[in-house]
Amino acid sequence: METTVKTHDGTGATSTSAPPVELQPFLHDACLTICAPSMAVSRPDGQIGGGPDGFYHGDRRGLSRLTVLAEGVPNAPISGGPDTAERASFRTVLRGLAEHSPDPAVTLERRRRVEAGELRESLTVVNAGRTAASVQLTVCAASDLASLETVKGGRPSRSVSPAQEAGGLIWADDEMTVRLTAEPAPEDVRCDPRRSGGEDPDGDSGDGPAGELRYRIELAAGESWTATLRCTVEDAKGAAFRPAEPRARAALAADAALDSADRGLDHWFARSCSDLGSLLLADPQDTDDTFLAAGAPWFLTLFGRDSLIAARMLLPLGTGLAAGTLRTLARRQGTRTDPATEEQPGKILHEVRRDGLQLSDDLALPPCYYGTVDATPLWVTLLHDAWRWGMSPEEVERLLPHAESALAWMEDHGDADGDGFLEYVDNTGHGLANQGWKDSGDAVRHSDGRLAEPPVALCEVQAYAHEAAVGGAALLRAFGRPGADRWEEWAERLKSRFRDRFWVEDAQGPYPAIALGSDKQPLDAVTSNMGHLLGTGLLDARESRLVAERLAGPELDSGFGLRTLAEGSGGYSPLGYHIGTVWPHDTAMAVRGLARSGHHAAAESLAAGLVRASVSFDGRLPELFAGHGTALDARPAPYPAACRPQAWAAASAVAVLQAVLGLDADAPGGRLSVRPELAAGYRPLHARGLRLGEKRFAVEVDAGGTPHVTGLPDVAVTAAGPESAGRPESD
Repeated sequence: METTVKTHDGTGATSTSAPPVELQPFLHDACLTICAPSMAVSRPDGQIGGGPDGFYHGDRRGLSRLTVLAEGVPNAPISGGPDTAERASFRTVLRGLAEHSPDPAVTLERRRRVEAGELRESLTVVNAGRTAASVQLTVCAASDLASLETVKGGRPSRSVSPAQEAGGLIWADDEMTVRLTAEPAPEDVRCDPRRSGGEDPDGDSGDGPAGELRYRIELAAGESWTATLRCTVEDAKGAAFRPAEPRARAALAADAALDSADRGLDHWFARSCSDLGSLLLADPQDTDDTFLAAGAPWFLTLFGRDSLIAARMLLPLGTGLAAGTLRTLARRQGTRTDPATEEQPGKILHEVRRDGLQLSDDLALPPCYYGTVDATPLWVTLLHDAWRWGMSPEEVERLLPHAESALAWMEDHGDADGDGFLEYVDNTGHGLANQGWKDSGDAVRHSDGRLAEPPVALCEVQAYAHEAAVGGAALLRAFGRPGADRWEEWAERLKSRFRDRFWVEDAQGPYPAIALGSDKQPLDAVTSNMGHLLGTGLLDARESRLVAERLAGPELDSGFGLRTLAEGSGGYSPLGYHIGTVWPHDTAMAVRGLARSGHHAAAESLAAGLVRASVSFDGRLPELFAGHGTALDARPAPYPAACRPQAWAAASAVAVLQAVLGLDADAPGGRLSVRPELAAGYRPLHARGLRLGEKRFAVEVDAGGTPHVTGLPDVAVTAAGPESAGRPESD
């Protein structure tokens, strides 16, 4: 995704000048409740007001303020936070009311639920004291109807004056209508454009006109009072994608459960499964096809790369999400050459928004943008892997023409200069300068810190292309289509070229460079990108060992996961978006590759680091976090503007579980392999709700390390433990 902090020249490099007036708001202490494409962002005490706070729907902010205050007494929040992805609750003590001892007596409870297009809150005042209490409760609400782009950029917005309607408040413009109602109706509704919406520490839309709903509450000892607030959004233009049906959200990780000796892993897995359902969206062209939005709040829409990687990680929970993701992207696969959007025949898109994004003077993206070099090979690989995990042959076969177009793009357009590598360059002048997963302006560099000059050929993209060519060939051969031999030969040539051109050496030995630059020379920064090469077939055994050793070193392994750039490198910053932070999905992909290539000690260390980090984030790993590491910190510091939840960060829990269990599927061949080489620290372990095609199964690893598989009577299961290696076992 695009960088979240840029200098005015668009390079993303650290600026030594005075900070700009417009700063992206921080999120690290925010409470998010989500049901895509809607979400609420609030303070930890539940108050919505200031900075990025608000109730959003489809990249527009419906409410910029929703505060609840008992007037005339100190309001002391004592607890609050998300209960599930869609729900949160908060409790505040109203001090001094009905108190006859140091014990609090009267509390205000807020229980929030977000559904698509709707925010609902119940307000309950409870008097647990021995005498009556009188409470003046004021609900203050405001709206700026701002675009998410405006909020994310830290730009000022103009509040919209409310009007009264049926005992509530309404805000509207040409596209959006927002209504706030209450049951029971308030005694007083005020709509005064001269009244401030309250103090706003960030100096944004909170100072505009606000409306108020007022209640006078009289409670006898032991009594309680409840009201329900309901905010609804009507969007004439409509979000880019539809909300998924509740049944689809519930089915995404249905029955998936994990019980192991490590409660941190269990909690991370359970929390991730809950969050993933809240990020689910549906294709308006066929609402049965669902996919994961990339993350909240900034990327709650379709991102080709993110949605593909997350769906691939989740294949052990079923192929339905993968099928929906593949078809949604296939409908939008490039069919023509359009320099304005970077569309090309066969290319898979980068992102889709309801409106374009004007992120800076130098960075502006159209509503449908194709500026990504890696989504196209990742699409082919997901189709191959979904077939291996049991996607029906009929579904796979219908998508094969799209796979052939994607493979052709790698050769005809991905390799624009004919040197045999996939590379990118922004031809629009206002698109993403870097178009791999590390797409901030300062992400790709030499070891001394000098930045790359385009065109750039990333190391991991060559691995994705190799894996896509091999997987695509397997699909073509299995379904009797021509071209399999040609793509296998193409992959072999790519492997040979990569070995000749990408490998460099420093004092610690050989390693693959992050990329080739415009002069076709290696950009020799030591980065986490090399972890994506493992298990793709691009490396031989010796090369895999060298990469595994480098990943396991303290410069990259922070103890909480992989740093994106090795500590000590030129430009390294532990809070740099792609130059020193830790991204959970990045580490999980390395764990998967390490396990597939037999480097279990390094995989186990990195997996344990992610579990360790997840505990500090209460099971909801963010998009990224600081790379300071366990040598300095007992817990990881947040990256303040990170999305949380994020699809591929949440899906990483399933990817790590797959690596721990050593799961390898071959549904077309009727086989499943289970080799839990990483499970020592987690056993006994019991994983339920896994799927091979339509068949549900469970894996149990006992204390001695022996795996047992149930639920696959018609599948040849190889379950290899320390005393049963290679012995087939199936119930």
